[in-house]
Amino acid sequence: MRQILTFAAVGVVNTATYYCLYLLFLTGLPYLAAHILAFAFAMVGSFFLNARFTYRTRPTWRKFLLFPLTNLTNFLITTAGVYLIVDVLHAGSRFAPLLASAAAIPVTFVVSRWVMLPKSIA
Repeated sequence: MRQILTFAAVGVVNTATYYCLYLLFLTGLPYLAAHILAFAFAMVGSFFLNARFTYRTRPTWRKFLLFPLTNLTNFLITTAGVYLIVDVLHAGSRFAPLLASAAAIPVTFVVSRWVMLPKSIA
């Protein structure tokens, strides 16, 4: 239970970081470019926060290089969601990433746990 709550707290910090970067990049880039760039920066921070606080494990190069796999599903779901909200539903790009990210959270936790604690069962 502690891991799930900590993962959620790290997720809030990560989402805030991502969203601030997204808004910053949105001032000079198209929304998809801003999304991709902000996502990449936030993912690096998420790795270190999850290693330290959620899973209490030493960050290694192996885990760091595998960690993007944990976000692949998240990235695909949020990117598709942002596109759907902005281009299909015409709801605007400002809050689209926040809405799109909710569906990917459970899957990201399971895959993240598998990468960070390879001997445990998610």
